[in-house]
Amino acid sequence: MRLLIDANVILDVLQNREPHVKDSSIIWKLCETRQAEGFISALTFANLVYVMRKELNPEQIEEVLQKLSLIFTFTELSPSDLTSAAHLKWDDFEDALQSVTAERIHVDYIVTRNIRDFLKSKVVAFTPSELFGRM
Repeated sequence: MRLLIDANVILDVLQNREPHVKDSSIIWKLCETRQAEGFISALTFANLVYVMRKELNPEQIEEVLQKLSLIFTFTELSPSDLTSAAHLKWDDFEDALQSVTAERIHVDYIVTRNIRDFLKSKVVAFTPSELFGRM
């Protein structure tokens, strides 16, 4: 199973966000043990750094990137993703970018806690707990 992991699922674990950390950690574990193939968009990593910028110095940012790279595959953000996302005309451009990236890299699902943001996505989005129910 191939999954595009949204920023909120990554941040749940990195910031130990209750009550979400438990379910999000299971997604991480599935990817770490290769029961699923997890992808993170380059856009997501940029957003993670932005959100955590007051908590992390440059060395810590590099360490987070290295640790995430052991579990997940980073996927680039292409110019065609930007064009395709703009054509979608969604209210949230970042979510549109995630959706078109997920489609381009042929993942099975998007894993996010904000599934309502992906109702128009061609790639179905599930929360971590919903995904467990499908396994």
